[in-house]
Amino acid sequence: MARLFHFIPTILLAVFIFGCSSQQPDYRVLIAKGDFSKAKAVIKTILKDNLDMKSEEKKALLWEMERMERIKKDFTLSGEEVFDFIKKYIPNITPAMMEEWEKSKALEMRIIDGQKRYFEYAARNLFRIDPQCKIIWDEAHKQEKQLAMPPQKLDLNAHNAQIIKQTEKNNGAFVLPVRLHITYTITLKPDMVPQGETVHCWIPFPREIEGRQTDIELIRTDPADYRLAPKNQMQRTIYFEKASNGSKPTRFMVEYTYTNRGTYTHIDPQKVEALRPQDGLDSFLAERPPHIVFTEELKTLSGKIVGDEKNPYRVAQKLFEWIDNNIPWASAREYSSIRNISMYAYENKHGDCGIQTLLFITLLRLNGIPARWQSGWEFQPPDDSMHDWGMVYFKPYGWVPMDVTYGLRDSNDEKLKWFYLQGMDSYRLIFNDDFSQPFDPSKEHFRSETVDSQRGELEWSGGNLYFDQWQWDMQWKVVEN
Repeated sequence: MARLFHFIPTILLAVFIFGCSSQQPDYRVLIAKGDFSKAKAVIKTILKDNLDMKSEEKKALLWEMERMERIKKDFTLSGEEVFDFIKKYIPNITPAMMEEWEKSKALEMRIIDGQKRYFEYAARNLFRIDPQCKIIWDEAHKQEKQLAMPPQKLDLNAHNAQIIKQTEKNNGAFVLPVRLHITYTITLKPDMVPQGETVHCWIPFPREIEGRQTDIELIRTDPADYRLAPKNQMQRTIYFEKASNGSKPTRFMVEYTYTNRGTYTHIDPQKVEALRPQDGLDSFLAERPPHIVFTEELKTLSGKIVGDEKNPYRVAQKLFEWIDNNIPWASAREYSSIRNISMYAYENKHGDCGIQTLLFITLLRLNGIPARWQSGWEFQPPDDSMHDWGMVYFKPYGWVPMDVTYGLRDSNDEKLKWFYLQGMDSYRLIFNDDFSQPFDPSKEHFRSETVDSQRGELEWSGGNLYFDQWQWDMQWKVVEN
């Protein structure tokens, strides 16, 4: 079985001292400027000159080099490629327009070793982030979208309306069970690991959540031997070992069924109370670097959004609505390449579900409202996707699910409109009730995803196996309603 080491990347003060004492430039300044090659050279010199460096300090420096490589994998497009994509929809595009979009952070780029490089989804994201570009995209694809509309697509508002109705007599109950059958496969690409070497694989596995996610039945696995993490593991996985097939693919598979239920809590805002110290929720109110930090920028933003409002539920409404209106969803960089995710959302004014959720959690906690992470997959038959959302605590109602990415629903019914501030549909697969938590067994090498756990992880004695070295496949079907 795998080794029991869990690494959370941090830059220690001692590492900074090493960097300064050897008269080397500060590698962190070089990284921020995009001088990756120079930064790597400095880090290698520090490592060479300090052979007695503590293990954690060494790993922190190695992580900085690893992070730079991951950033380079995310920023792959040239200016010409981005320009040509945008020109298909905006024929009169000019370099000056590109510069304006870059300044507004609608077109994500960075300088790496003197070259301007764009995020691999930057061109498509422009038409999600910039309001005028979004109108152009929607108009260009209007007919295509109408023709492609699946005839059997889940009517989410109708489903959620049923949940609201069924919880009227039993507030916060778990209702409308949906049973799903999952087959999840990870395939290591050929020639990634030498023939016969042991490959270690972690595949996310559903958590037992009383009333909400239950009746988990493991059907079969490949290989047959496995180690299933305890039910209380916050980021739950099923672990496998298999000898590499060398020049042929190496496959891991798990198949199971489970039942998920929707819920909705009918909240009277006037009955929501402020917390007291004895309520015992301090850990869900605290900062948690690097991604939940009460920066001065976020404090100022919070003050502008919340104003003089004191009622916790009304405060949450204001924050929820602000993110829904001001932080549009867009494809995101790998989380491990972002130093502070909530600040990334603030600075770039866009983000995917996890980025939006961490910003919301940070702002809630900053205002004395307990909030925490939850994630896995979402299903809107026939569609599916990896997805992040969360939980928020309103006294005296307790913990309720929230999903700021789904945002305000298009409805005149106030309960349906605000459904995702205090409710959840039945089409979720929950792997995680926290972020950046250790696996069981723990990984020895860096995780590919340092925050979330939805795709899986692979490693061997030679190091971590990153996402571009293997493929994942999720097959699912509703087997019982």
